[in-house]
Amino acid sequence: MTVRVVLVDDEAMVRVGLRMVLTAEPDIEVVGEAADGGTAVGVVEQTAPDVVLMDVRMPEVDGIEGARRVLARSPDVKVVVLTTFDEDEYVEAALRAGVSGFLLKVAPPERLIEAVRTVAGGGGLLDPGVTRRVIESFAAAPPLRTRRAERLDALTERERDVLRLIGRGLSNGEIAAELYLGETTVKTHVSNVLAKLGLRDRVQAVVAAYETGHVRPGE
Repeated sequence: MTVRVVLVDDEAMVRVGLRMVLTAEPDIEVVGEAADGGTAVGVVEQTAPDVVLMDVRMPEVDGIEGARRVLARSPDVKVVVLTTFDEDEYVEAALRAGVSGFLLKVAPPERLIEAVRTVAGGGGLLDPGVTRRVIESFAAAPPLRTRRAERLDALTERERDVLRLIGRGLSNGEIAAELYLGETTVKTHVSNVLAKLGLRDRVQAVVAAYETGHVRPGE
């Protein structure tokens, strides 16, 4: 399957570089470009990509608002925030906007390619350089009693266990070993957790686990 990608960055040279890296891969196709988050909405609707790589700081409409608009109009698209800026407020705002990944531009090309494939396959991705700070940011805030928190009551005990381990950053294989389950069974539990909590992917599950207090610092 070919992964269709749209590039959103106000610097044309950056888009050229990203296009060169991605189109060198036989399973990735760049189908569109935009210079700001507002323009990206129309480009996404016209090209129907699987993944959008979205810069944060752009004129007119920035990447956070752009991600919100894209996901509101095209909820099946996966957005990866790609930026040189790693300030906590950008990371947290991007995650709350519903993005599926956050990657720094200083990451090596192979990391970018891996991110596109991972997110297109339904996974989530946080750059290792920001993951710990993001988790600490969400963990430091008081648990939110939101509709999502109320939905935790719908999870079975095993699904709660799985959510807790997702929040700790474990892979399906690691969760399977921790709970003495088959990996296929774990995948089923993960899918159930995402569906019941109305989550897009594992990145959003990590956020939800900490936001609702289901996982706490030190666990």
